[in-house]
Amino acid sequence: MDRRGFLRTAAALPLMQSLLPGLAAAEDVYPSRNITMIVPFPAGGQADLAARPVAAALERILGKPVIVDNRAGGGGGSVGNAQAARATPDGYTLLMTLSSLAVLPEADRLFERTVAYEVSQFAPIARVLADPTLLAVPASAPWRTLKDFIDDARRRPGEIPYGSSGPYGTLHVAMEMFASSAGIRLLHVPFRGAGPALTSLLGGTVQAMAGAPGTLKPQVEDGRLRVLANWGAERIPSFPGVPTFIELGYRDVEMYIWAGLFGQRELPAPVMTRLRGAMAQAAASPEVVKTFSAVGSAVAYQDAPEFAKFMDRDSARLIAAVKRIGRVE
Repeated sequence: MDRRGFLRTAAALPLMQSLLPGLAAAEDVYPSRNITMIVPFPAGGQADLAARPVAAALERILGKPVIVDNRAGGGGGSVGNAQAARATPDGYTLLMTLSSLAVLPEADRLFERTVAYEVSQFAPIARVLADPTLLAVPASAPWRTLKDFIDDARRRPGEIPYGSSGPYGTLHVAMEMFASSAGIRLLHVPFRGAGPALTSLLGGTVQAMAGAPGTLKPQVEDGRLRVLANWGAERIPSFPGVPTFIELGYRDVEMYIWAGLFGQRELPAPVMTRLRGAMAQAAASPEVVKTFSAVGSAVAYQDAPEFAKFMDRDSARLIAAVKRIGRVE
């Protein structure tokens, strides 16, 4: 560079420096494009039920499209979870998933498989639902009570088929937790999500299923399904006549099918702050509250710090249950 060119560049430096903060701010504005919310299950299950009204609310709050992307596969949500874990940590790929998030890596280790992802790759943003799991059977089935079901299962070990969202997914672990405690053996029929499992239950391919209140309530109200027991610590308002496993004497049978939003561990702090604020607004929005209430689920919002603590406690209990159950198909 000659002396004249150097002087021109030096003279322009103050102007360039004055523009840099504005340029940086423009680049840092989040979001500046569409956001993808991965749901690692087909439509019709608890994660999808949580994702769609929340995505619509976030779209309004953040001012950019939030696209729900159902990426089922692998069993229990492992494929979608892994894809979200590997995504660029910029806030444009989020994950709405279930309590099976912590169980699936342990199941991989149990079967000596390559672990698809680790929970440590994720950063909890907010919990939105936390429903007790319910045991549902066809309304035409002969079982009127949980005792009826257990007595029949003892007479016919391994013959009563039940559906799940995939091996070691939330619904599978719930049923095996119950079967282990009751001393019965059932026939596991895995599907790619709770939606297909529910369709199979309604069609008579399987005879039982653990499910969330929101996915089961419409079918119960239509007289197509009957609910025998509740995996929660207490009865729930949307199913007040359904006893808990605990009150029926199975004190170690307790499970919740929670749904929460996650980003990647390296998510920038300003993006995390923006998402936490947006989720607080979304969870309180009348549209989300109304949508959840219509299917018998209450908003169970927790901000990131509380959600992380809750998840640690719940995951420890579920992992212990998986180790106790051992290798089952």
